[in-house]
Amino acid sequence: MRHGLQRRLHGWLGSALAAALALVIALGLAQAVNAASGDYGVVVVEHLRVKVPAEAVDDWLQAEQGSWEPWLAKQPGFLDRQLLWDPEREEGTLLIHWRSREAWKAIPEAEIEAVQERFEQLAREATGRRQGNPFPLVFEGELLPR
Repeated sequence: MRHGLQRRLHGWLGSALAAALALVIALGLAQAVNAASGDYGVVVVEHLRVKVPAEAVDDWLQAEQGSWEPWLAKQPGFLDRQLLWDPEREEGTLLIHWRSREAWKAIPEAEIEAVQERFEQLAREATGRRQGNPFPLVFEGELLPR
């Protein structure tokens, strides 16, 4: 009698654990699908394009990693960003996902200018230029998900 109860208990626990594991996997897959599809609960996407010559793509990415990337990670409302490069136009496209337009626009202009100056300094060092912005902005806008 005792062995029968143990078998039923083990069977029930095994089923419960299997169900719990399936739920965890399903939730994880749902989060992965949402992240892959860009569904972060995003309200606005900052859309920028910058001039990036083919020979300087790595320099652009290096300057981004040393300036905007760590700064953005600390901003309230920042979710994610994508850096893309169009070889035909020789342009970099930045898609920056924000939880709200208010969070994005609440960032003081002086902070943005300081990070931009850091970006340009790193870009000049990487490209060997002495002045100016090696990767000038050619477009600035925002996108709303539908």
